[in-house]
Amino acid sequence: MFDMTRKNSESELMEIIRDDDYEIKSGAETMDAPSGDDQDPNQRPKKKSYHRHTQRQIHEMEAFFKECPHPDDKQRKELSRELGLEPLQVKFWFQNKRTQMKAQHERHENAILKAENEKLRAENNRYKEALSNATCPSCGGPAALGEMSFDEQHLRIENARLKEEIDRISGIAAKYVGKPLSSFPHLSSHLHSRSVDLGASNFGTQSGFVGEMDRSCDLLRSVSGPTEADKPMIVELAVAAMEELIRLAQSGEPLWVPRNNSTDVLNEDEYLRTFPRGIGPKPLGLRSESSRESAVVIMNHVNLVEILMDVTQWSSVFCGIVSRAMTLEVLSTGVAGNYNGALQVMTAEFQVPSPLVPTRENYFVRYCKQHIDGTWAVVDVSLDNLRPNPVSKCRRRPSGCLIQELPNGYSKVIWVEHVEVDDRAVHNIYRPVVNSGLAFGAKRWLATLDRQCERLASSMASNIPAGDLCVITSPEGRKSMLKLAERMVTSFCTGVGASTAHAWTTLSPTGSDDVRVMTRKSTDDPGRPPGIVLSAATSFWIPVPPKRAFDFLRDENSRSEWDILSNGGLVQEMAHIANGRDPGNCVSLLRVNSANSSQSNMLILQESCTDATGSYVIYAPVDIVAMNVVLSGGDPDYVALLPSGFAILPDGPAHNGGGILEIGSGGSLLTVAFQILVDSVPPAKLSLGSVATVNSLIKCTVERIKAAVMCNNA
Repeated sequence: MFDMTRKNSESELMEIIRDDDYEIKSGAETMDAPSGDDQDPNQRPKKKSYHRHTQRQIHEMEAFFKECPHPDDKQRKELSRELGLEPLQVKFWFQNKRTQMKAQHERHENAILKAENEKLRAENNRYKEALSNATCPSCGGPAALGEMSFDEQHLRIENARLKEEIDRISGIAAKYVGKPLSSFPHLSSHLHSRSVDLGASNFGTQSGFVGEMDRSCDLLRSVSGPTEADKPMIVELAVAAMEELIRLAQSGEPLWVPRNNSTDVLNEDEYLRTFPRGIGPKPLGLRSESSRESAVVIMNHVNLVEILMDVTQWSSVFCGIVSRAMTLEVLSTGVAGNYNGALQVMTAEFQVPSPLVPTRENYFVRYCKQHIDGTWAVVDVSLDNLRPNPVSKCRRRPSGCLIQELPNGYSKVIWVEHVEVDDRAVHNIYRPVVNSGLAFGAKRWLATLDRQCERLASSMASNIPAGDLCVITSPEGRKSMLKLAERMVTSFCTGVGASTAHAWTTLSPTGSDDVRVMTRKSTDDPGRPPGIVLSAATSFWIPVPPKRAFDFLRDENSRSEWDILSNGGLVQEMAHIANGRDPGNCVSLLRVNSANSSQSNMLILQESCTDATGSYVIYAPVDIVAMNVVLSGGDPDYVALLPSGFAILPDGPAHNGGGILEIGSGGSLLTVAFQILVDSVPPAKLSLGSVATVNSLIKCTVERIKAAVMCNNA
């Protein structure tokens, strides 16, 4: 249990207030909305309550403001201690005071400018009157001044400006957009009269955004940062969410109910009684989804907090779950040189590795705090109430984790996930795993974190373990190969899901075995071959346990049974790096010895990883010369990769003792994804033959996998 004085100081942040001219609503007001049957439509809303600082606090801060309007973190911390306030409260008071002084200064300047404007207007009227009465000295008639009127001159200037703007935009469009989609072949007559829109995106660098593709209509990119008026309410919401997370992480029954798959789920009725305010009642059409898990991971608490608060590291470590993420604004960087008190507004898109499961988009605030016993906590909570979105299909109630430091660089992590989501668009074969919480729940987040911590520990090892093959001759070469594999995995995970940044097109309306394709343009990126890249993916169910499917696909000895491109050649493992306790977590370098001696041998970089919630087998052909540079410790960022591979999920939480007869009885959900360079010239047109070839390749691979695993399962 946390110290009561600390909890009192936490609750004070819910009453962040300004001076006389800057009053704000309390957290109780913003979140105390009646829900369900408790709401009376005829009842008049309660009168809003306001809170103020004490006169002494205002006097002291006013005096300090005169000496130093911009106090640093140390000064704010000292002042907050003297006045009995939180550093965030002091920070926002000074922000509001500076805003007030600026507004007063602007009002004074506006009054001066208004007087000047009236003076000029009067002079202008006198000139107009004088001009209207002017006469021609030659004929005595009205004078023709020979110059255009003011309105005409203004219209000419505006017209020239608009023309220049049109020319500029046209130039940008011609440079970056390229040819219109109409320049692609019309495939509709060949594909069951379905219109095919294969949007070609550019693989350029995206400022501040983690993710590989970009569309102008993207919902995540349309969200802007919070306004100044929103910020105090965001602080109150974050503090309330932190208190709720602590209680959720530490409470037992009746708030949490054990599930038969060892995961705790919330008792929703008890939750509403315990937290009556929250972020408001659940919107119609949304389903509650909650889970809690705990585990010990091999990483110290400082590094864990840094991963969670740095959007780039967070997206990289959880690349299988976070398809894209962005920090909109950092409201506080924390105090005392760490993330204690850090507060940032973010957007993120969460995914399952399949185009058959829609992603979940969230607009939320993330708050980090170190508590009196040394435990760290990081909480997320949606900000939909500040900016209601009628099409929002997912919102996060207080979710996050508690991190407790353990000896020898280990940490105990308790993870809580609590969301409300509209998942009616999920494909039928994925419904059991999504409804069970395995797809987006706490168990998947924590299993991914545990596996990635093991991988990071392996990558930082200074010695080469005995299990690694001798092709890797130096620690530098080992690190370079792991870094290259990490980029390959991230690229695969970002491109295989149903992200709104993807322009997937279905080629055949036959059900779950639909093959979905999209084209992407790769230019000016040393990490990818230049040209038109065609991606194809499909998901299907097989009556085989996930572990058996994973072992079959990662084994180089069975590769010839499904890999058409190896052409029946012998596959030999040239290098092996173990990066986890499970033997399946490893990075390998494979050589495919072609049966045709006239063909050159091919190298394949492969990473396989597995945990309780899913598995991946991801691979990419690599150039022999480039791979030699990597093995000698060279920079892996310049090795061109087009990753393909497999994502394997359990088909649900249940594992029957008998045979696997239907979805949800212990089988596997398998996603197959390929990326192929169809033309090395970026402006080239996509041919129908290329689409047909990739379609045939993925269909044939699926049939080979089904035949092989069913034969082995018999």
